[in-house]
Amino acid sequence: MSGVPLRVLSYNVHGLRDDRAALTGLVRDLAPDVVVVQEAPRRFRWRSKCAALANDFGLVVAAGGQPSLGNLILVSLRVRVHEQWNLRYPLIPGRHLRGAAFARCSVRGAQFTVSGSHLATDARERPDQAARWKEALSAVEGSLIAAGDLNEGPGGGAWRTVADGLTDTAGAVSPALTFPATLPRLRLDGLFVSPGIVVERYEVVETEQARRASDHLPVLAELALPSE
Repeated sequence: MSGVPLRVLSYNVHGLRDDRAALTGLVRDLAPDVVVVQEAPRRFRWRSKCAALANDFGLVVAAGGQPSLGNLILVSLRVRVHEQWNLRYPLIPGRHLRGAAFARCSVRGAQFTVSGSHLATDARERPDQAARWKEALSAVEGSLIAAGDLNEGPGGGAWRTVADGLTDTAGAVSPALTFPATLPRLRLDGLFVSPGIVVERYEVVETEQARRASDHLPVLAELALPSE
């Protein structure tokens, strides 16, 4: 592998409502450097709950939680976090408030920014949220990793908005279905990188343990970051 290796996992954990032991064991076994979490704790005692989840995974909190409306970025100790920030999408009355988390990091001298988001289930809301996330992603300089539950597949307009100019880490892997975990028929979870990042391997983790852990299957990408 040329460049600096980085293992990135994107995972909608279903509000931690499923088998917590299966979830913990699965993530620990996959040994990611970065986990982009959707549906992480975002309400009462969210800080301690996010910290507990990170500890379960053997990781630390880099960004997110309540300020990004349940998007959470966790990293291993080999990743250094330099800056973090959040984005909130406009609230439509009666709908779910959503947003995105960002963390500017480095590993072995290679700089990168990672962002995660969870777009609306409502097709009327998604395009605007995708456009706002894309605007924020486009403002990032250098290597970029963007991951999330887009609540639609690659044929959708919001997916195309986010993916524009980025590399879909799934590449030729098809159909890369992620939802529902018990019998996947939809691809809702995307992981994208800027062109300078090499995708060495991509996998939808489809195991019995994964089916117990959440209603989504996680996606794992082994990347090579350009060295400085």
